[in-house]
This record gives sequence, C-alpha cells and structure tokens, in this order.
Amino acid sequence: MTDTPQTRLTREFLEHHWRFHPVDATFMGAEGHDGRLPPVGDEARSEEREALAALAAKLKNAPPPKTAGDRLDRQMVEGEIALRQHRMDKPRQPSNPASMSGEAAFSLVSLLLPQSLPLNEDGFRARLSALPAWLDDAADALKGTKVSRALTVRAQNEARAMAGFLAGDIRSHEYHRDAWDDDCRAAAGAFAKFADAIEELDDADPACGEETLSLIMAKQHGLAVSPREAVEMAEDAFRRLGDEAKAMAETIDSESSVAAELEALSALHPDTPEAVLESYLMLDVQAVALGAEFVTPAQEYDLDYRWMSPAFRELSKHLYFLFYRSPPALNPGDASVYWVTPPAEGGNLDAFLKANSTAMVKSVHAVHHGSIGHHTQNARARQADSLMGQVAGTDCALGIAFTGAGTLIEGWACYAQDLMLEAHGFYTSGEVLLQKTFERRNAASVLVDIKLHLGEWSMADAARFYVEEAGFAPERVAGEITRNAMLPGSRLMYWLGTETIKGLRKRFDGSALDFHDTLLSYGAVPVTAIAEEMQREGLLTT
Repeated sequence: MTDTPQTRLTREFLEHHWRFHPVDATFMGAEGHDGRLPPVGDEARSEEREALAALAAKLKNAPPPKTAGDRLDRQMVEGEIALRQHRMDKPRQPSNPASMSGEAAFSLVSLLLPQSLPLNEDGFRARLSALPAWLDDAADALKGTKVSRALTVRAQNEARAMAGFLAGDIRSHEYHRDAWDDDCRAAAGAFAKFADAIEELDDADPACGEETLSLIMAKQHGLAVSPREAVEMAEDAFRRLGDEAKAMAETIDSESSVAAELEALSALHPDTPEAVLESYLMLDVQAVALGAEFVTPAQEYDLDYRWMSPAFRELSKHLYFLFYRSPPALNPGDASVYWVTPPAEGGNLDAFLKANSTAMVKSVHAVHHGSIGHHTQNARARQADSLMGQVAGTDCALGIAFTGAGTLIEGWACYAQDLMLEAHGFYTSGEVLLQKTFERRNAASVLVDIKLHLGEWSMADAARFYVEEAGFAPERVAGEITRNAMLPGSRLMYWLGTETIKGLRKRFDGSALDFHDTLLSYGAVPVTAIAEEMQREGLLTT
C-alpha cells in the first residue's frame, strides 16, 4: 500500500482504536496488543477524548485524498471520530455492561479460537491474570449508572457463562495448561462477582435519540435518508413483501399459507448428524459452482466446515460467538473455520435435524456466510486499497469493528442470498418463498431499530411486533431486541444495504460479474461511498 498522508492518518487512527480496544486488535490480527485489556474509567475517557480531538484536527488540516482508497479511508475515519466525539460531548452516557462482559470474555476467547492459533500464551496469561482487577474496575465504573435491564441481564449471563467456562470447559481446549488453573479460578470468581455487582443497576430506556441515530445513518453509513424516511420505506416494503409472500405460498398450494410452507421446508433435512455436517460443505460447493457466473468466489482461501470444539459448545450459547467469524485481515492465514454445532448428548435429534433443514443450511450458511457471501466478501476486502476497508468488517466482541462497513458486509450477504435466485435450479419454489420472508424480516428489523431508538416503541412493543407481525420465533426475540438496544443503526444496515446494492447494480455499465467483482474490490466500506467512486470512475450510467 502506498504511503500517503491519509494512509499515515488512517494507521494513526487504528493505533488509537487499538489503544482503547485491544481485543479488536487481536481479532484483526494486529501485533502487540494480545496481552492488554481495554482501559476503563473516567481517566481513560478523558484520554480518549483528547486523542480524538487531536486526530480530528490532523484530518481537518490534511491535504485532500487523491486515490479511491484514501478517499474511502478519510470518509470512514471522519465518520467514526464524529460519532465518538458526539457521544462524549453529550451528558455522560451510561456504560454498557454487556460491552464490558463481552470484552472481558473475548479477551481470552479470541486467543483460543482457531484463527489465533498457535496460542500466544504470554498474551493469554497476561490477560487472564489481569482480569480480576479489571472486572472490579468495570463494576466500579458502572456504579450509579442507568441502563436497559436487558443489557444488564445479558452481561450477567455472559459473565456467569465465562465463570463456568474457566472453571471447567477450558480444560478440554487443546492448548490448555495445568499451570493456568489458579489464575482461571481467580478469573472465574471475578466474573461471578461482576455478575452479582451489576444486579442493582437502575433500568433505563435504551433509545439513543433522533440526533444520534441521524448521525449514525449519515456519518457512519453514508445514507442520504433520515430515520423517519427510512421508516416509511421499510413500512411500505414490509407490507408489500408480506403480500408477495402470501401470493407465492398460494401459488405453491392454493390451500396453503406462508407458515405451512415454511414448516414443510423444515421437514426436509438430512437423516443423521453426520449427513448434516456433510450438507454444509456440499451446498457450499454447489453455491460456488453456480454463483461463479455472477461473482468470482474466493476459492483461493479455504473454508473448513467442522463440528464445534467441545471446549466452546456451552459457552457459545451465551456469547456473541459466531459459527463463521471473519478471519483476521492483518494475519488471515490460508483458511477459515466454519463451526457447526452438533446435537446435544441426549438432546432432541429431530429438533436438531429440523434446525439444519436443507433450505436453512443452503441459504443462511452456504450462501449468506459461506461460498459467495461473507467468505468471499472478506477475502476480497483484504485486497482492498482502503486500509479501513480491509479491517472494518472484523467480527469483534460485540459486533463488527466499525459499523459503517455494515451496508456492504450485511447488505452483500443478504443480497447474495437473493442473487442465487438468478442461478437456475439452485432454489426450490419453497426456498424462493423463504428468501422472500427473509427480506421481509430484514425490513421489519429496520422498523424496530429506528422506532426503538426514536423512543416511539418500547422493548415490549418491539417484542410484540417481532412475534405477532414479523413472524420471528419467540425464543429468538429477547436476544434480537437486546442487540437492537445495544447497537443503534446496526440492524437497518441489512435491508438498506441490500436495497442500495440493488439500486447501484441497475446503474452499472457492465456485466453482473463485473459489477459484483468491482463492488467487492473496494472492501468493507459504506455502499454509498462505493457508489461515489464508481461514479467518479465512469462506471455508472446515471
């Protein structure tokens, strides 16, 4: 990558980010941070405020960027700084206890995942031994704050799950050492103590407010629509997609319904757990073969489907523990692991098989996450000229590192599911209907994301909407709403990202293959910023 004033500023911003978010650095593959924990408390907040102000001044005085990569970096860095300064300039914002529990948990787990092996044992031991004091400081920093009860409960669940992991399941990890035992016991006790310490935090409305949400949409995502305009768009789409899904179900069977057709799909699955695991790979291979007509798949970078490690099978139920996690962009190796959760010993085999129906594995796993979806998108991002585009989409302790990348990352993965509708014979008629319901659910998530943070819906209102109108499984709703509450603007990026990509494709002067390869070549950056670069390069017709 050419050394320019902007690339130097981008690196300086990333070093700043890693200083305050060292667990993100581990996930990105940045060296020198694996033994550190994030600073907490008022002093750290003051240091971050001063550092952001210095960075903002340097950006303001920097020469205009001259290349696409530099322009994309400038836009993303400016957006991140603007939002962070905005939040710090408002009256003191309550800390998120679930962010603290997630950072603490993944400070260790990140180093034990396949992408980080062989283990940096010095870094692991440093974090492990520092966690008891850090968790005490985190609990102190939360005293007197008000926060949505849902976030407190999530933090308690994560902390207690980590206490259990450190007291037991960690011993089954291939790199476990008996010499860790005393520190593991101390850290397990500290996690349990943290969970108890935050029990009395006062409840609060999670809404971030229209000003903050507007800034997220404009500065991070680069969207030209306001929150209320996005609601109107999503409401229209939600109604239209519901009517279209109903008509499609009746076309399949005039006496049927959407719910009945989806239930019939869940009954179509492999007969054994071993066949389920094999189906992940076989459907990925099929998606790569048929999808290659539309986008160049990342066949040079392997994807290894395997059973979830026994060490993580219980813990993964409680953390933001992804079966597919973006490889560390700065040190990706030559392959990525895709974990499949096996049936629980003595559990309900039929429920496991239905959860891994052919339709769900095909669309959600083989396409959205694997093959031409996130797997290919992440591989292409590592080759981008934009440094932010290389690392912004990294899956971290709570979500992606920089939310502004989401319209491309999640927009692309959802778009890829729809793109395979163009691959003759890939989806059955029932699976086409399933794609329509996925699109409708993404529009529904826009409504919850925005209305919750505008203060128009309570969390109870959002839960009723998800179950009664959007058709979400009841057992999924609590976790979904908690993520809505924690991460304003993070659920709207799926549907709005997909819609933006669709609109951009209509304007592209070239083949579908050229469009998709060009789109992904810019890296994990806002789709609207990619549109500006394509326009600058004369690739768009209007």
